[in-house]
Amino acid sequence: MGCPILMNLFIAVFQTFEGSEPYQELLNTVEFVTVVAFAAEYALRLWTAEYLYPEVERKRAVRKYVLSFSGIIELLAFLPYFLPVFFPAGAVAFRMFRVVRLLRLFQINAYYDALNVIGDVITGKKDQILSSVFIIMILMISSSLVMYNLEHPVQPEVFENAFSGFWWAVSTLLTVGYGDIYPVTIAGRVFGIITFLGVGMVAIPTGILSAGFVEHYTRIKTMNEASEESDIRFVQLRVGLRVSELDISRKTMIVMIRRGDKMLIPNGSTILRRGDVLLLYTKKNIRDAMDVEV
Repeated sequence: MGCPILMNLFIAVFQTFEGSEPYQELLNTVEFVTVVAFAAEYALRLWTAEYLYPEVERKRAVRKYVLSFSGIIELLAFLPYFLPVFFPAGAVAFRMFRVVRLLRLFQINAYYDALNVIGDVITGKKDQILSSVFIIMILMISSSLVMYNLEHPVQPEVFENAFSGFWWAVSTLLTVGYGDIYPVTIAGRVFGIITFLGVGMVAIPTGILSAGFVEHYTRIKTMNEASEESDIRFVQLRVGLRVSELDISRKTMIVMIRRGDKMLIPNGSTILRRGDVLLLYTKKNIRDAMDVEV
């Protein structure tokens, strides 16, 4: 589904150009096809919700998916397109909601393993990132209040309130300033020079993420080197695949699958579900057995 998502993004951008009128019919056709694909995917996910949440019964699994963040985004990706058919009066308002489908770009991670690295790094470094963001917010709020008190008596029309000072702090620390707000007093300019040194604070989250990427790829490299030296082959398991479709070594066997309270003896047609626990062992030595949770 990555292709329809990117096509929708292209259509949304291309329609903003004046030269897009001659291609409007083609763009509408492509948009309709991609929206139908989104609707079909949503219907299939409702149908297979029990495999996504195997720990609950089917009705609760469907309700759980519908109310999940992913389910809401996928519903809004196609629903505003069809609502004007039933409610013509709100066609303009519903068209504005079509922008929500672009949020599906964040779901590309689910289709490409390489992009999952970003989510893994952010999840692993979330505490450090939150701490650095908290420090940056404290610095911005403090700077905005100080600058407001220094500049408001001289130019009250510019620094009207603390929010004006906050905009100045954001534009200074994040280097996105437009020159619309700036200090004119000696004290304000001196403080502005000092505050500019806070740009280095913005680099802290960047450094944390960079270190996370280095650690992640170093760990992968170490695991690959260890597998080559020890003749170990790592197994990649995916929910929805049959046992016969798994890319595993010939020396590795799947002895048993624990699914909830049941113990299954798998065959080639057994389909893996989320929450399954596989018992794997090598033919050389049964002491190498290990449990792998899907």
